[in-house]
Amino acid sequence: MITMIAAAGENNELGKDNDLLWHLPDDFKRFKQLTTGHHIIMGRKTFETFPKPLPNRTHIVITRNKNYKKEGAVVVHDMDEALKLAEKDEQPFIIGGGEIYKMGLPFADKIELTRVNATFEDADTFFPNFSETEWQLITTTEHEKDDRHKYSFVYETWVRK
Repeated sequence: MITMIAAAGENNELGKDNDLLWHLPDDFKRFKQLTTGHHIIMGRKTFETFPKPLPNRTHIVITRNKNYKKEGAVVVHDMDEALKLAEKDEQPFIIGGGEIYKMGLPFADKIELTRVNATFEDADTFFPNFSETEWQLITTTEHEKDDRHKYSFVYETWVRK
């Protein structure tokens, strides 16, 4: 079961200048809960936003740079190679960024999407569109805005039909 996990605004906005557009502590907690113990597949730019590798996860980094090496990362050069490395994991996660999500969508069985209830006009990175004829929304959980969350959001779980 290959799962894509992302947080996106109402217009599929993911980020700007290689950074998130919001700070949602409960979403970070959910990301940690879901991905701990699994392989996480990401692009080089996403990996480089981490101060250090995330604990208890295998980091698979996709880059075109054949000489790229970083401690804590297994470096590959395409999605097929990344998925082959993760094949013993019952649920590897594709965690971004935008180009990696586009590459991963045809392989994904499930999408764990945090839909942020806002629009962000200055975004420069987006989650790919996916068709509701191919995907079914199976659960939603609402999270209101509060003193720790500037925006309300909804956890959505989608599975391929």
